Amino acid sequence: MDKNQEQLIKLAHTKMPFGKYEGRFLIDLPEYYVVWYHNKGFPKGELGQQLELIYELKLNGLEELIRNIKKRYPKPR
Repeated sequence: MDKNQEQLIKLAHTKMPFGKYEGRFLIDLPEYYVVWYHNKGFPKGELGQQLELIYELKLNGLEELIRNIKKRYPKPR
């Protein structure tokens, strides 16, 4: 499995670590919330990179791709 595949599997299982949507899978965050982060600026680090990718996926209507990955592949360790 290559690094991009591993990143997508990890993204599919990542939950929001804080705030109003704490505990919700990133792919399940409301679109307006992700757009708000896009306008405000994504946090630094891995979470920011993941939220930026979620933004792009939602923008292009590809949320089901991540949901299917979450169903098909087990949570990474």
